[in-house]
Amino acid sequence: MKKRLLSGITALLLAVTLFSGCGESPAGNQPEETDGKETTETADQSGEGSPEKDGQEAGGETEENASASGENETAEAETDQDPEEVPILKDAVMENLGCRVGAALTLGEIQDEKVWNIVTTYFNAFTIGNELKPDAMFGYSNGRCPGTEEAELNGETLTVPKMDYSRAEAILDKVLEWNQANPENELKVRGHVLVWHSQTPEWFFHVDYDKNKDYVDKDTMNKRLEWYIRTMLTHFTGEDSKYKGLFYGWDVVNEAISDGTGTYRSDHENPDEPLSNDTHGSNSSWWHVYESNEFIINAFIYANKYAPADLELYYNDYNECNFNKQQGIIELLQAVKDREGEPGEGTRIDAMGMQGHYNMSSPSWTDVGTAVERYAKVVGNVQITEFDMKASDGYDGSDEAKEEEFKKQADRYGLIYYALKNANKKEGVNVTGITFWGTVDHYSWLQSRSDVGGGNTEELPECPLLFDENYEPKPAYYKFTE
Repeated sequence: MKKRLLSGITALLLAVTLFSGCGESPAGNQPEETDGKETTETADQSGEGSPEKDGQEAGGETEENASASGENETAEAETDQDPEEVPILKDAVMENLGCRVGAALTLGEIQDEKVWNIVTTYFNAFTIGNELKPDAMFGYSNGRCPGTEEAELNGETLTVPKMDYSRAEAILDKVLEWNQANPENELKVRGHVLVWHSQTPEWFFHVDYDKNKDYVDKDTMNKRLEWYIRTMLTHFTGEDSKYKGLFYGWDVVNEAISDGTGTYRSDHENPDEPLSNDTHGSNSSWWHVYESNEFIINAFIYANKYAPADLELYYNDYNECNFNKQQGIIELLQAVKDREGEPGEGTRIDAMGMQGHYNMSSPSWTDVGTAVERYAKVVGNVQITEFDMKASDGYDGSDEAKEEEFKKQADRYGLIYYALKNANKKEGVNVTGITFWGTVDHYSWLQSRSDVGGGNTEELPECPLLFDENYEPKPAYYKFTE
């Protein structure tokens, strides 16, 4: 099935400010954020310590013969392809891998009609990139609580922060309108994220929601945690929600394993980052309150209590192919699985989210396949949730460099897609989704200098996604449609 993509479009006129998630922003002029990867740590994208030998045994092939096998699994896209006729990505991925394919979108991007055309034509799902994170839900009032009100929880009256649904609803209302007009071509949404050390205001953990006062105790924090998860899931997925049925899944906990230790992320990951900061890139105030994984277990218990039965619940993390960090992630997944039970009593986890922020050299495709298989042994289902590809070292964005980079990038994406398909054939392994972290290159979080894990630290141009700055599919696109 093919559909024409509008061509001859002009260059983008609007600039999008990428935001790291720190600091307070004035209402009505909110910046776009990054996904808030480690702001002070350097994420290990090298794959050092990964079991290369084990990965080759698991994959059953070397990288060299993989690129030549499977009837040209990673062959170059046909050179005689009519540039105005593009295979439909969602149809191809469904046929080849049997799962949905999505992209991340922020409010600024969804207002770009050319991006909207790409998403509604080639994808069948998307992740809300920023507007469902805790700081957005509190109106980006990171420096101080935006005000309080009373709420009832389990027969007790709580004082809780006021919520701001406006940014998320601006996106979801557009999706609802689209789905109602195009029932044969609906989009489904992934919620991101309920519990995260980053982009959660520091005041949320303190007495009277004042970061200058003491931290609350665990019992108080449990009530706040349950209230927040109940509020989010009820508002967006509950029986009386106008968005009921729109979401297919939700990231319950995000990035709770340390890059440095391979164990649970603590409150002293980065000693140069004060806990008194408005938000954190490395250190976890969740851990500071609990000093254990109790908040993670409770988050999945509360999510299971308030989520509809058909809403999938996930754990999500990056550097997930690093062998040392894998061990910690598997420990977390197993701890959640060990507490599984009925809603209101136990946890539920439906998949592991491998973020997939990779570069042109690591992780190897065999390491990706091995990681998929290891996570599947615990939770069964695995998804790639924030897929993008950092450019080669020294890439300068020139026309000559771009042509070469696009070809190398296509091969790299092709090998990883091959690894996913190969792993998916194995017993007990189910790859149930692929989400790219954006659509067109110029909107990528990698375009701004960032100290976050996998980010751009050299102020060099990037080309990480499937569509270029002209909104046209790149060679990498065709690796997923062959």
